[in-house]
Amino acid sequence: MPTPESLLTLARAFQESRVLLTGAELNLFTLLSKETLTADAIAARLGADLRALMIELDALAAMALLVKANGTYRTAPDASSLSEDAPDSILPMLLHAAALWDRWTSLTRRIGGTPLSARPPADVTRAFICAMQVVSTPQAARMAADVGLGSARRLLDVGGGPGTYTAAFLRAAPELEATLFDLPPVVEIAREQLSKAGLLDRVALVAGDFEKDKLPAGHDLAWLSAIIHQNGPAQNDALFGRIFRALAPGGRLVIRDHVMEPDRTRPRAGALFAVNMLVGTAHGGTYTFDEIRAGLERAGFVRVRAFRAGEQMDALVEAFRP
Repeated sequence: MPTPESLLTLARAFQESRVLLTGAELNLFTLLSKETLTADAIAARLGADLRALMIELDALAAMALLVKANGTYRTAPDASSLSEDAPDSILPMLLHAAALWDRWTSLTRRIGGTPLSARPPADVTRAFICAMQVVSTPQAARMAADVGLGSARRLLDVGGGPGTYTAAFLRAAPELEATLFDLPPVVEIAREQLSKAGLLDRVALVAGDFEKDKLPAGHDLAWLSAIIHQNGPAQNDALFGRIFRALAPGGRLVIRDHVMEPDRTRPRAGALFAVNMLVGTAHGGTYTFDEIRAGLERAGFVRVRAFRAGEQMDALVEAFRP
């Protein structure tokens, strides 16, 4: 019987399919069945963009189609049929499937509907923000409990979206007050949702762009949920600096996101999500703990630690303003 979780898994299945088909179109499996190569060497052979190629290679390794070791890649023994030289090669069928890809993307139009990407920007924004509510609601209370509010009394939810986590924190601590900061259209969605939850009187809704605007000051806890993957390192450095200045001395920042193992192939969902950021943002990706810690320390934070591991963008990292 279908469940919300199984339906979401089905809806996202295209991501791994696309990574596999791109590997086939680049003929990576044939190349790496003959030689074990670094990403630099592969990029030189293909004339590929190195950053984009590394994200693709790491995703294929996370899917166990390539083996990554000491910065090199090779085709996994169990995936040998993906090479054009294999006696049982299925590569021609994969290339045929890749050719079908564009046709299938026209299915909604073929039936007579309008794809979401062709609708007004406001519709796209609302769909995205409401999707964040769907994915966050089942885990928000658990996240608030894992974070632990301690003596915090003023929360800053940076890029707070529909207010799902703001609401969870407020429910966990009746004495807490919150500021939700996001773009103007998103703030109006948050206003609707927090009003329905009966929590609007404890929230200051502030409209702005966290990529360039000053954040409201005087908070003792900042929550940065599913944001850093949208940015490149320089953007995150600047954002961490703005959050640092928005916190009172002794204030705490908690980040929820994918936190990658040093080889970037685990967690698997994080390696695939890096591909999502490659095609959806200019500089975004997923980051290791060492990369996150270095950015936070450059901004002035201390006592940086990862205090919750996670497989589905639910890892937690904390840092403090001295």
